[in-house]
Formats: sequence, structure tokens, C-alpha cells
Amino acid sequence: MTSQRVAIVTGGTGALGQAVVLKLLADAAAVAVPYAVEAEAKALRARLQPDDDRVLLEAADVADGRAMRRFVDGVMGRHGRIDILVAAVGGFAPGGLVETDRATWDRMLLLNLTTAFTAAHAVVEHMLAAGRGRVITVASRAVVPPSGGFIGYTVAKAGVIALTQALAEETRGRGITVNAVLPSTMDTPANRAAMPDADRRGWVPVESVAEAIAFLASDAAAHITGSLLTV
Repeated sequence: MTSQRVAIVTGGTGALGQAVVLKLLADAAAVAVPYAVEAEAKALRARLQPDDDRVLLEAADVADGRAMRRFVDGVMGRHGRIDILVAAVGGFAPGGLVETDRATWDRMLLLNLTTAFTAAHAVVEHMLAAGRGRVITVASRAVVPPSGGFIGYTVAKAGVIALTQALAEETRGRGITVNAVLPSTMDTPANRAAMPDADRRGWVPVESVAEAIAFLASDAAAHITGSLLTV
């Protein structure tokens, strides 16, 4: 069994996910990343030390419960433990209720909420067996309170908050903490492209969000569960 902490980061090839992976590696954890887009995985590999065997990058559909379970079983076979789950898969689509079609609604729920469920569903049973674990989800400051104009995203991220707090209650007193980070608009290439004329002075660097996630994953946060940490 690996003696160092082992983390799974879903969405680990995205802008925020890469920052989280690098931060956890700097904190001496081993990190496993399921990915869907090879180009994004290649971009993450380019930022890693080529001889660092602490990183596992493997193609897997996080939204598929069976695929996610196979991935988690592989991590358990390799390391014998999973200490940290960061559920960072997500996506955004604008549109109020009238403008939002069923396909967009389903996509927002799948990307933001279902992926958090499938990841936790595959990982938490191992944490319960071990009597330890940290689960950190990524919600959004924009949905507290719920905002109009992007209803699919709003409802999905509000669901992530509800999932987080319910799971925190289910695991309370069993060595597992479950918390959510709620970033404001993050400074990412995708957001810059989507909002080219926006005032970016108040945007949050992804590294700041990664620091908050790393704190919640640390021993210092052992008595924090069910919290919503805004960044």
C-alpha cells in the first residue's frame, strides 16, 4: 500500500483541475485523473515532471458510473487507498427557463451534478471502509442565492451543494469530511473567450481556488464538514 496520500481529481485536465493536481503534487500526494479529452490530458502532461510516477492519467467517462468504478478500482489496485476526492468536472451554459432546451438542461445536470454523484458513489465506500477521507466538490458562488439567466447551471450547482451537505451528514463521525468550494468567476481561458469584454479585475485565479481545495483536503480541516467555502 502507498504510504503517501492518494487523491482522485475528476476534471483534472481543465483549467482549475490542473491547478488542483499541481497543488496536491506539491503537497506530496499521488494523484489519479480520469479524463475524456486527449488534448487536455496532453496539456496536463506537459506541466508535469516526466519521471513523476505519482500521477495516473487514464481515459474514463466520469459520468458513467461503471466506468468511474473501474477507474477507482484501478487506483485501489495500484495504491491500496484513496484519501481525497476532488469532484471538479463542470460546464456552463447561459439561458433562462424559456431559452433553455431539454438537451441543455440535461447536459448541465450531467456535467455538474451527475459527475459529482458518480465520483462520490465510486469512492466513498472505500473511504468508509478505511475510516478516513476528504471529499471536496466544486459548486459556484453565483448560485448562492440562486441567480436567473442560466437556470440549468444554477440548478445543477445548487444540487452539488445539496449533495455535499447531505453526504456530509451521512458520513459525519466516520472519519470523512465533505465540503464544497464556491468560486466566483474564475480567470480561465474559457471564461476569457466567453466574456471578452468583461472587467476581469475581480476574477479569481484558479490557483487561489486550488489552495482552498488543498486546505479542505488537509489534516488541518479534519473538523470541517458540510461547509461552503466561497473564494
